[in-house]
Amino acid sequence: MSGSAESVQMEEVRQRAQSLLSSSGLAQDVKAEVLTLASISLPVSEKYRHLTAEEMLKENTAGRNNLEASESLSRLVKALSILEKYGCNLTSPTRPRYWRSVKHNNPVFRTTVDAIKGGRRVLFLYGYTNQQIDGLSFPDEVTEPDCDVVAAVTLEVMTLRTEVDMLLKGVHPHPECFKDIIPGLTLQKEQTDDSNLPGDDGQGEKPQAPPLLVKPTPLPRQTQAPKPPAAPPAVGQCNLCGGASTLVCPSCEDKPFCDACDDLYHRHPSRANHKRDKIQKTQPENCSICGISSVSIQCSTCIQRLCLNCDRLFHSHPDRRGHSRTNLAAAASTSSPSLSTWECAHCTTVNEMRAVLCTTCDRPRLATPAIAGQEGSGPTSQNTEWQCKSCTVVNQGSSILCEVCERPRLATRPPVPPAPESGSKWTCQFCTFVNSKPSVVCEMCSLPSKDASGVSAPQPLQQPLQQPLQQPLQQPPSFTKEQPDLGAKPQPRPRVNLDLKRQKTMREDGLVLIHQIREAEKRGVSPEEVYAALSMCGGSSINPCDWLTSELPHLLDEICAMAASVQLTCRPGNGGSALPMERDGPEQNTAPGGVKLSRAEAKLAWLAAGGNKDKAVRQLLRDRQVKMRELHSLGFQDMSQCEEALRQSGGDIKGALSLLQRPLMEPFHQRIWLDQPEPPINPKHPDKQRMCRRLLALYDLPSWGRCELALSLLQEPDVNYSLEDVVQAVKESQDREFIRRLLNTECPVCLSIFPRSKMQSLTSCQCSVCHECFRQHFTIAVRDKHIRDMVCPACSEPDINDPEQLDSYFSTLDIQLRDCLEHEVYELFHKKLTEHALMKDPKFLWCCHCTSGFINDGNQLKVTCPSCRKSFCAQCKKPWEPQHQDVSCEQFQLWKRENDPEYQRQGLAGYLRDNGITCPECKFQYALTKGGCMHFTCSQCRHQFCSGCNNPYYKMECKIPQCKFPGLHAHHPRDCLFYLRDWDSDRLQALLQRSGVAFNTDPSNETQTDFCGVMEQKDEGGQPADSPCGLQTQPGQAGLCMKHYREYLVSLINDHSLDPAVLYEAQELVVACQRYLGDLKKGDGEDDNAFSTRLLKKLMEVPLGEKVPRSK
Repeated sequence: MSGSAESVQMEEVRQRAQSLLSSSGLAQDVKAEVLTLASISLPVSEKYRHLTAEEMLKENTAGRNNLEASESLSRLVKALSILEKYGCNLTSPTRPRYWRSVKHNNPVFRTTVDAIKGGRRVLFLYGYTNQQIDGLSFPDEVTEPDCDVVAAVTLEVMTLRTEVDMLLKGVHPHPECFKDIIPGLTLQKEQTDDSNLPGDDGQGEKPQAPPLLVKPTPLPRQTQAPKPPAAPPAVGQCNLCGGASTLVCPSCEDKPFCDACDDLYHRHPSRANHKRDKIQKTQPENCSICGISSVSIQCSTCIQRLCLNCDRLFHSHPDRRGHSRTNLAAAASTSSPSLSTWECAHCTTVNEMRAVLCTTCDRPRLATPAIAGQEGSGPTSQNTEWQCKSCTVVNQGSSILCEVCERPRLATRPPVPPAPESGSKWTCQFCTFVNSKPSVVCEMCSLPSKDASGVSAPQPLQQPLQQPLQQPLQQPPSFTKEQPDLGAKPQPRPRVNLDLKRQKTMREDGLVLIHQIREAEKRGVSPEEVYAALSMCGGSSINPCDWLTSELPHLLDEICAMAASVQLTCRPGNGGSALPMERDGPEQNTAPGGVKLSRAEAKLAWLAAGGNKDKAVRQLLRDRQVKMRELHSLGFQDMSQCEEALRQSGGDIKGALSLLQRPLMEPFHQRIWLDQPEPPINPKHPDKQRMCRRLLALYDLPSWGRCELALSLLQEPDVNYSLEDVVQAVKESQDREFIRRLLNTECPVCLSIFPRSKMQSLTSCQCSVCHECFRQHFTIAVRDKHIRDMVCPACSEPDINDPEQLDSYFSTLDIQLRDCLEHEVYELFHKKLTEHALMKDPKFLWCCHCTSGFINDGNQLKVTCPSCRKSFCAQCKKPWEPQHQDVSCEQFQLWKRENDPEYQRQGLAGYLRDNGITCPECKFQYALTKGGCMHFTCSQCRHQFCSGCNNPYYKMECKIPQCKFPGLHAHHPRDCLFYLRDWDSDRLQALLQRSGVAFNTDPSNETQTDFCGVMEQKDEGGQPADSPCGLQTQPGQAGLCMKHYREYLVSLINDHSLDPAVLYEAQELVVACQRYLGDLKKGDGEDDNAFSTRLLKKLMEVPLGEKVPRSK
């Protein structure tokens, strides 16, 4: 793009508008920017980056004349408006529910976007790139649209729509940019410029090319007499709002519309393709009273078009002050299309350009200010219901048009022309029924003969009291209205709102019908029966249910008799002609007594006919004819037997077929009903077909071939299959090799061969074991082992350290064990499962004296075990002593170190015991040291973790993405004992001295021994046991062995959260960074010291272990 001032301005406005649109998704927020972009003088190829605007315009206007090009561009504007809405929906923070797809069968999409060329390319730019059968959609991997790209494309769509709209209206500031794209537009512009040249007198008389939006008028020929052009439609009243009309629609019976009502009315998909013509203004209409001044006010009540002076004088009468009048001058000024907002004349609210109703008072755009004392004003809230003044239907408050007549919410009732007949006939204003007698209400709709809203002016007192009866009640519009003859008929009663009365009556009738249906459902009567019964007894006070009980059987018998008589009449030779029944069999099989029908068939036909007896007879005969044909097609030729079977089965074709087949199956039934036991199926029986038939009868095999396959498998040599196992396998597949694999499955526990149907599988793995091994394994696991030992006996799955897998595993295992375990064992399993669930409760405590656990509801430190009745501290889990009362656990431990001789005698061994191992899963404490193997298994919950950092151990691959280690492993932080136990005691002491932390090197008094006495867990005889360490002690190690002295120093490092990375060597830094940060390569020209410093800085950013035990 060039660097001109227009290009710079274009880029600035584009960036600002794109930012606003991508954040809000509202088109009105960027309206000013779009107008600015459309007004910038730049070529189309430079203005549009994403859209191929030039190609789209050429495709939609190529090879067309001016009129066709104008219509094509109008369709393009509508299509771009729909595409603009698609883009705004995608960028909106609250996107629609079904934003991912666009359906081709959508009528709006089909008549707008699909009606132009290049519409789907815009959808591809939005992101709808996945082509489906019924439309377009975003790819499955796309979770959200790219708002920046969508906003940029939507902004260009809005700009192109605005430019094309300005070209059609002739207000584009730079139409020369489109001279090579739309030649018809260039010709119009050039001729318009030529006509304005000064000094050329002859140019003003040349015929100009017709504008793009106006329908061209044929020019007169020179060789023949000119024909007068068709007169354009004159300016009149809008068919909806009553304002000045600007368009006329030939497809809508030449109805006139203003611009606002045309946009609303023709937005409906069924009317979107209507072609409308502009109405050229004619000579101004004069006032209907003075005939001199032009019309300025239109009264919809008295149907007058007056000037300002006559309107002021005529409507000053008290009886005509409440008339609804429209200021035609104001309506004409506001009905023209404008790109600016409009102000409501009633509440002065400034509304958007495309708004038809005011957002505050719901009044139309062309409504005049409210007149004082006017009755029947419009609703003030959009949530209240409103009654249409044309058809009296009550609509919802959110609707703009009436649901029945599609007239606007505040439109007045259309005037009814007076009846041409003379005399006493008059036409109703509501239903247009011509009444032959003078009356107050209509004979057809019972609505009043005058305005029901009460705005009609009363009769003046100066009129004579008596009028001839022949004068019609409905008179043409005049200044005074006549009053009915008071002497000929009595004074009418006060007028009531008959519309509300009629709707109330309909509502009451509907409630009565609903009540009858509900009462009938309680008595087992369907709504269809109630509806049909009401058609028979609706005019009486008989309850429909009572009528069905007392009268319906007689009616059904009458329907059957009528159907039988009709059938006898219609037989050949009787001269009948109504509904002849076609007979495919011989005539001698017909029953001599006629058609045999049942009440059940008659009832179904009566319900299908909606209670009409004659229709029920015809329906009954048609249904019987279809059933007889079906039975005849199945081979039953005797018509009398078929009709009797249908009568006995109530018209059920299956029941009739069963009755007809019963005599044919009698010999077979007699044979199988004998008391002799049926011999077992012998696969080696010579009568192979008989064995196959027995298999089909007893085991429900799908086909004859499956029966032969089952017999061949049983006849194979050296096989020991049971018949039930083979039949079950044959039902699953017809592949012989696959069936053999199903019948020969090896149990991985006992190594025996079983069929697959007798194997049991777990949901956590793919292993299958026999029922006996499954039962014995879980019986032993429930009785003698922990709840977490109840895993697969073949592969030991699932991983017990994963709580999500554990919960889902036990939920399905419970269902499997319910049928295979004994009742006592199953109850024990539920008990252990309950204890396992209780351990997750934060108030659950393990006793430090015994192996019992319980729920502690109190908030005191001292708790007492309900099993052993011994007390301990709920926080530090140490046996309770009187000195712990009213002091914290830390203070109590400090007091024991300073005053308890037994604690002082134990020295650091007692310190290590008090800071033993605590299970991070169930919080059970062990008075053991952490030295030795760091892989610790809790005896209470079977949780496996590192005793130095409390991180879990994984038997297989863990959930950490960068970890691919398949075996037993854990992820230790750098300050874990797992790594620091390999350091020398001097190096550990140096780390403590670096931070000023004191440590012991000499044993306490009377604690120097030759062997270390720290308790630890050892494996003795395959079982874990607690015993003293027993290793040799060395001087300078505080009376401990080297392993436990290092553990003591590491515990001090962890207590003070010291980072061991400060003492790492260069190689240790590289290994640690590879472990926690990945492979960090040495930079170009970077020396070793700088590389080590950078690695240390990066490593120090990695936090220490979060679960490492630290004393508070």
